[in-house]
Amino acid sequence: MLFNSYSFIFLFLPIVLLGFYQLARIHHAYAAAWLAISSLVFYGYWNPAYVGLLLGSIVCNYAFGTWIAKAGVQHAAARKKRVLVFAIAANLLLLGYYKYANFFLSSANSLTGSHLPLGDIILPLGISFFTFTQIAFLVDTYQGKVKEYNFIHYVLFVTYFPHLIAGPVLHHKDMMPQFAHNATYRIDWDNVATGLLLFTLGLCKKVLWADSIAPYATAIFDGAQHGMATGTLPTIYEAWSGALAYTLQIYFDFSGYTDMALGIALMFNIRLPINFNSPYKSTSIIEFWRRWHITLSTFLRDYLYIPLGGNRHGKLRRYTNLMTTMLLGGLWHGAGWTFVLWGALHGAYLVINNLWREMVSERFLRWVPNWLGALAGGVLTFIAVVAAWVMFRAGNLAQALVMLKAMFGIAARPISFDAVMHGNLLLLTDMSGRELLRLLVPGLLWVWLLPNSTRIRFIRGSTPLAVLQAIVVLGMLYLVLDQFGSYSPFLYFQF
Repeated sequence: MLFNSYSFIFLFLPIVLLGFYQLARIHHAYAAAWLAISSLVFYGYWNPAYVGLLLGSIVCNYAFGTWIAKAGVQHAAARKKRVLVFAIAANLLLLGYYKYANFFLSSANSLTGSHLPLGDIILPLGISFFTFTQIAFLVDTYQGKVKEYNFIHYVLFVTYFPHLIAGPVLHHKDMMPQFAHNATYRIDWDNVATGLLLFTLGLCKKVLWADSIAPYATAIFDGAQHGMATGTLPTIYEAWSGALAYTLQIYFDFSGYTDMALGIALMFNIRLPINFNSPYKSTSIIEFWRRWHITLSTFLRDYLYIPLGGNRHGKLRRYTNLMTTMLLGGLWHGAGWTFVLWGALHGAYLVINNLWREMVSERFLRWVPNWLGALAGGVLTFIAVVAAWVMFRAGNLAQALVMLKAMFGIAARPISFDAVMHGNLLLLTDMSGRELLRLLVPGLLWVWLLPNSTRIRFIRGSTPLAVLQAIVVLGMLYLVLDQFGSYSPFLYFQF
């Protein structure tokens, strides 16, 4: 079930919301159980067969967690660590089988010339997110951060439908106290109104921006792939148009999902962690990764980079740890070498960024005005991010190289004067370059100039401004619903 579907907006969400607050009047446990069951129904709507897998993962990890906690009480430190290692290994093996088995088998076949059979393995929706969420629970339990072991609350913590499919990655210690608060089970109209505002804004980003610009990105990347066979190179304009189209598509798609998830959760008086903070405004790659998919970046830092040694063993080890973390972060996004290379690119960016700060910026550029440094850093960071998105989006390395070479003028088809005069600037496709510009320009202005969604709240009271805001929100919702066509899944569903 998709957030951007009639069945979710007009059937599932109202029923679950009404049932939650009605059952809360009887007993809070009933309301929590209702929300957990509803979340399982939400997940099972995609493929009922995998509800059993999700429940099995939940039961096993809950058992592992209580086992680790009991070992800690009994001061059996060695046994506690063994259980933790075994539990994490079991989770990674499950994730590895479903997400990477075919990738590693096909890679082995390519390298050795063998013909190992490839099974038809369907990737369970959201498996990366519910696996990482539970690994974080196990580690937090090991470190003594988990204080509550209510099974219903744990099921709800893992399956809570606003975050289940595409994040954010949650921490047990942040979420469980919210399910225990009495205030959570009493309707708060301010939270409902703000939640509806965020949900509507996210829906606008998905339907009006991400889905509108997606065909251009697809057409240009497919055109570049087709051109490889015919010898037709993209022009610089086409390559940059395709790269920017995908850059905005993934921004509005993921930002839209994040806004909708935050908004839905807030209607239930639950505050999810902020997962997206205007990343294209970043003035460095280091800052970019503090703004893009924040909970995943935090997870990789806390549970991979720091355990590897972080920056505690010298600069060479630090940069090795950075590269390793980003390589695995790239592989987390998808079972393909383009994702690994995307991670490697960002790892190299981070290493260069840190070296620049240590060896050049802090020593020799203190005289540069802050605004000039921020402008130069912002432009360079954005170009680097766009170039990396090409690797992320490309179906293979050859396609990525064709696009990147054209973008930077290494191997590109010249732009004809006639094409410029008549606006036929997307010769690789049958789509209009002028129409694409009408999406790219306002889209870039949006991501650079408007505030992040998390700063927006519904105006309280019955003032004219509050009434006006309500009318605007309802108008936006009507506009989006009027544009509904075939429902397109969110990009992060595949990760």
